[in-house]
Amino acid sequence: MTIQPSPAVIILGQNSLPIAQKITSLLPGSIIYGLTNRTSNVDRNYTNFGDTLRELFAQGTPIIGICAAGILIRTLAPMLSNKRQEPPVLAVAEDGSAVVPLLGGLNGVNDFARQIATGLNVKAAITTTGDVRFGMVLENPPPGYSLANPEYAKSFTSEMLAGTKVKLEGNAPWLSNSNLPIDANGKLSILITEKSIPSTPDRMVYHPRTLAIAIDDTTQFTTDELITLIQQQLAAANLATAAIAGIFAPNSVADDIRIHAIAKSLAIPARFLSQNQLDVFLAQGYSTTQATVLTAVGADGRLILSSPVMEIAMSASQPIDPNIGKPQGKLAIIGIGPGASQWMSPQVKQILAEATDLVGYKTYLDLVGILGGGKQRHESDNREELARARAALDLAATGKYVAVVSSGDPGIYAMAAAVFEALDCEPKPEWNSVEIQVAPGISAMQAASAAIGAPLGHDFSVISLSDILKSWSIIEQRITTAAQGDFAIAFYNPVSKERTWQLTAARDILLRYRNPNTPVVLARNLGRMGEKVKVITLEQLAPEQADMRTVILIGSSKTRIIPRPHGKVWVYTPRRYDEDA
Repeated sequence: MTIQPSPAVIILGQNSLPIAQKITSLLPGSIIYGLTNRTSNVDRNYTNFGDTLRELFAQGTPIIGICAAGILIRTLAPMLSNKRQEPPVLAVAEDGSAVVPLLGGLNGVNDFARQIATGLNVKAAITTTGDVRFGMVLENPPPGYSLANPEYAKSFTSEMLAGTKVKLEGNAPWLSNSNLPIDANGKLSILITEKSIPSTPDRMVYHPRTLAIAIDDTTQFTTDELITLIQQQLAAANLATAAIAGIFAPNSVADDIRIHAIAKSLAIPARFLSQNQLDVFLAQGYSTTQATVLTAVGADGRLILSSPVMEIAMSASQPIDPNIGKPQGKLAIIGIGPGASQWMSPQVKQILAEATDLVGYKTYLDLVGILGGGKQRHESDNREELARARAALDLAATGKYVAVVSSGDPGIYAMAAAVFEALDCEPKPEWNSVEIQVAPGISAMQAASAAIGAPLGHDFSVISLSDILKSWSIIEQRITTAAQGDFAIAFYNPVSKERTWQLTAARDILLRYRNPNTPVVLARNLGRMGEKVKVITLEQLAPEQADMRTVILIGSSKTRIIPRPHGKVWVYTPRRYDEDA
């Protein structure tokens, strides 16, 4: 399920803010990105113009730059390779006097430009000849229609520009109301049909998405067998695959992997209908599969193809609304690492680009930065983990794509365990339809170790000093056991406003088994503003040196310090652990 990102309005200085705000009022949901230290009262801040612009472009985000057109083109030039995939990119003058579409001609950039220009009471600087003459681009049909032969669109447009008339066959208001040179006796033709038609240079063929498919959820057919059956049914009726609006099924089978595999294979959405939506046709005696497909096509639809496991119906008058029903909900539990963008995995960045909703502790949601632009945020207190997990599952069950955001790795003292605990202890039937994945991140202990060398280079243990969810007696036992085993130790949650004595107690336990000069690494705000990493000895460890943003690494008996110039050091624990070393 790919979600179209909200438009990004990019400004470089405070003087551009009034025009940016006017544009966002014209494009609800758009986000203003302002350069740090040069702008204020913006939705998102950024520090590097080039990196930010390229990241947004790679995500498919429409970009409106309130700046010179040249800087946008030069910045994005290395990424220009496929014009069919380019998002809209526009340049707008700082005073709003000019709106210039630059990229994304096949993805609606001229429509964006007209909309903005109208709101600013200026004329969009559209230079696409066909668009200027006819008010449309053949290769960019509106939602609900698919162009079967885009390879001929350029030459076809050239013929019309040269004066050749075009005959319109079929019903498509967006074409009949355009400025195309339509003539019943035209040499060229545009055909709107669900039928599979041979492609020719003098005929543009558009398929309206008026077909809906429903699969019997009791069938024992494999995915490949079902795809073959669909293709055979369509071929026998001479219907085009591109005319299929989607595959539809009841909510109860939203987790059926075959349905999603079929949708992916045919490049169509999978949508799921509630029992209430199906009841109208079920009450008339239709089967569940028939009721599903008829609900999808609407009141004027009819069944056209049937088999023991499948029904295909057609809407009689217009393309099917792709928003009927809901998509399968998704829940991704992601780790953003310590917070810096360069430490987030490509998988996590992709999830952030596609998610509709972000759930998490406010501090962690803020760390997502521009990657969270245009998403619905659901903030909660850091201690409300189970409540947050339940809320995220409920939200995903409505068809949303929810990303539960943890710092570090989501499986280390974070939200992955909370989500699975909710699933295990408080299951709801609707949660069974949600697709769940865990996307790992760089943990704080990994980042701390890397910042100072390799103190976790050999066997180590990880212990949280928080006694909120477990008793201190358990923590004390684990510290003692780790100390006796001569493990290097990573301490999470060492000190909070309410908990100050636990770190001192942990140090005292360790001093029974470790040399007072054992290296200790204190790493605070890793990957964030105010990052600080320092090395002290075990006997120097005290509560005032740490807080909840600090991870502490305690060396083993073998951990070593290597002096560096200017008073710096490396810390490592050797892989060789000889008894006499």
